Amino acid sequence: MEYTQLGRTGLKVSRLVLGTMNFGPQTDEAESHAIMDAALDAGINFFDTANVYGWGENKGRTETIIGNWFAKGGGRREKTVIATKVYGNMAADTDNAWPNHDKLSAVNIRRAVDASLKRLQTDHIDLYQFHHIDRNTPFEEIWQAIDVLVQQGKILYAGSSNFPGYKIAQANEIAARRGGTFGLVSEQCLYNLAERRAEMEVIPAAQDYGLGVIPWSPLHGGLLGGIIKKEVQGGRRASGRAADTLKDPAARAQIQAYEDLLDKHGLEPGEVALAWLLTRPGVTGPIVGPRTAGQLESALRAVELELSEDLLGSLDEIFPGPGPSPEAFAW
Repeated sequence: MEYTQLGRTGLKVSRLVLGTMNFGPQTDEAESHAIMDAALDAGINFFDTANVYGWGENKGRTETIIGNWFAKGGGRREKTVIATKVYGNMAADTDNAWPNHDKLSAVNIRRAVDASLKRLQTDHIDLYQFHHIDRNTPFEEIWQAIDVLVQQGKILYAGSSNFPGYKIAQANEIAARRGGTFGLVSEQCLYNLAERRAEMEVIPAAQDYGLGVIPWSPLHGGLLGGIIKKEVQGGRRASGRAADTLKDPAARAQIQAYEDLLDKHGLEPGEVALAWLLTRPGVTGPIVGPRTAGQLESALRAVELELSEDLLGSLDEIFPGPGPSPEAFAW
């Protein structure tokens, strides 16, 4: 496994991030623990979760599964950089949610971090991430709450998720004005071969402010994992966003061209999609969310995969990025 610094911090993290969103909803606790053990054995030390994972009536279930794994001992917690998130309401029925139990007010941050610590069965969270922007809470209040948590030893670093570039800048400029507030150290954003809008503003802002970029949905909901070939072979069929995308003839032709290109090179689409992200400037490591140990093994091969300049050029032809900012939208 390869390691890198998380943004401008001294924290070393693996270049693959274990995403745990499937733990609970799709993968039972025993299999989830087996996947985490396999990830740690392979050198993955960076695990990502969120307080709302488990969803619906089971919100918090994923953190609980991870906490039970930490409780097994054997150095599991000590070897793991654990990242979780705050923002969503933890009520099973959000239509009847009580006020001040969501978003980024100081009161909710204080309440949410203590609940996550309890579920995770740990005394601190390494990376505490804001799951979304809060349009009603000023960053002065957010950073005051975070500074208290850092002083209490409950969290070490703060990161963002799904932030636009201007909010990354705003957050860190306000942190700098406060003095002694470290600010955001990472941004977790939607970024992959088929969805490259983050290159226009989010990634440049992250690089300028020293944030590590942690892409989520690196296979774009399965579209970049060989979905057409799997359908033809009678395997897993596209569903949700992937199925909707493939209904568009132009999008389907694009994915088909991608699969044909990699078939010619004898490469697996999902592995190439991950390996491509590892070549991108500013990227710390993509989040892989395996439902099974076999899916984790496939993801691990991406770290050792070297993509030629010719292949990278061909991928750009199929999935052209927006180009540099501001030229991409100015002319």
